[in-house]
Amino acid sequence: MALLLPLGLLSVAAVAWIMGWGVLRVLLLLVVMWIAILGLMLAAPAAEYRSFSGFDVQSWLVTGLVLALVLGYAAIIRRLRGAARARWGAENAPGAVAPRQTSDKIHSGARQADALDRYARHYVLREIGGPGQGRLRDSSVLIVGAGGLGSPAALYLAAAGVGRLCIADPDEVSLSNLQRQILFRTADTGRPKGMAAAEALRALNPYIDIHAISQRIGAGDAELIAGFDLVLDGCDSFADRARINALCARAGVPLIAGSISQWEGQLSLYDPAGGGPCMACIFPDPPAPGLAPSCAEAGVVGPLPGVIGSMMALEAIKEIAGAGTGLRSQMVIFDGLHGETRRISLRRRADCPVCSGVAERGHEA
Repeated sequence: MALLLPLGLLSVAAVAWIMGWGVLRVLLLLVVMWIAILGLMLAAPAAEYRSFSGFDVQSWLVTGLVLALVLGYAAIIRRLRGAARARWGAENAPGAVAPRQTSDKIHSGARQADALDRYARHYVLREIGGPGQGRLRDSSVLIVGAGGLGSPAALYLAAAGVGRLCIADPDEVSLSNLQRQILFRTADTGRPKGMAAAEALRALNPYIDIHAISQRIGAGDAELIAGFDLVLDGCDSFADRARINALCARAGVPLIAGSISQWEGQLSLYDPAGGGPCMACIFPDPPAPGLAPSCAEAGVVGPLPGVIGSMMALEAIKEIAGAGTGLRSQMVIFDGLHGETRRISLRRRADCPVCSGVAERGHEA
């Protein structure tokens, strides 16, 4: 007799669950029923109710305490999942962050055969080959900004097989982005850029880790930056670029930075730990108001960010694979209107407030 009451409650909860009710709704139903039964216990004589149900008020309160603990646990889990979705994107949702997998698992068995075919053009390149492709597979790259520069860079790095790729962007896709941000489609309008980017990149290459961060990288994210082998900066404001530069310099992580305006773009590799300058060595002060207008104010020709973003991806592949000559202590300036490319040398400043205390790392064997 004592089991009839809890079994009845569980039966009602099971029916609600089968009808498609969520966990929290089922638990709330149990709470309402528990309160109703408690009211009956208090209204009826204790002996009569105990003989009927096998419970008294005290035992029923203990049952309620257990239910409250279950509800509290569910609420905590829900809150933690909400915080995770806000930072990383909803699990198993379109554009969500996939659980991280090791490269050995990703490229094992049948997938290894797919990888051999997928990256065949890299394997036959003398400067990359198997060892270089292995370094790409084992590398981790953070792309800050999924806009005009980040879009082509992310597409090419995902296609190249970079093992762990993270996209950080707090904005949503707007219709005006589609003129140059080739990672997105019209249907993505209004979606968080990070989640939309992750979905597109995962469709391009399902064998790599794709992460999305739907917030701006802040001054307190030094530990996050330090977890990557390389950072690509495609931000559109000097303040954001300066902050990313300072974080990378402090963490000793090489930074490939690009910028565009109207018909002209530039890119460089800032790496004070590798003997080169940081961005603050070259641009110690923000530009005067009106001197460096944004793309929204000055305009930008659509293919230009594709050119500079693709060059950023190329420099990233060279840096990771150890191929060719990189842009450390160099800057490339591209003039799309007149079809001209210039290269200038950069020097590290001993009195730079950002990187003057950064020690150079030892050369790898």
